[in-house]
Amino acid sequence: MTTMIQGDQLRTLLLGTRVDRATATLPQTATGSLFTVAGGRVLVTSIVGEVTVAVQNQANNTKLVATPTTGSVNDLSATVDVANLGVGGLLGATGLAGDALVKSTGGGVSNLRNPVVVAIGAIGLSCAASNTGSVKWSITYIPLDNGASVTAA
Repeated sequence: MTTMIQGDQLRTLLLGTRVDRATATLPQTATGSLFTVAGGRVLVTSIVGEVTVAVQNQANNTKLVATPTTGSVNDLSATVDVANLGVGGLLGATGLAGDALVKSTGGGVSNLRNPVVVAIGAIGLSCAASNTGSVKWSITYIPLDNGASVTAA
């Protein structure tokens, strides 16, 4: 008998465990937590946001950051202006801290070419302005330390 690998099983084999975060408004001139890393280090293999409520047309330089429980905040991407990003717009990161967060008006977006090791703490979204808009996020990861996990913040 042939056993077929289902889509979710293949995704898990290639990218690790997926965690989804419900849509939430953008942080207002602040950093808001998207995900919590606990129990040890994880290898982030993908992270993508999808706009569910359009972002207002006002400049808002936005980036992903890692805030460890021990140490200093580290950029996971450089900033991109998310002004006027419509419903269905996508955000992704390349995996290089110096590369801007990638945005698209929908249909497709680049994602991690370089998986990123993240320590215990938080993965967050830093916004330079106070804009309306809401984004839902998904992350995939592989635990590097036994007992490491990621949960939606």
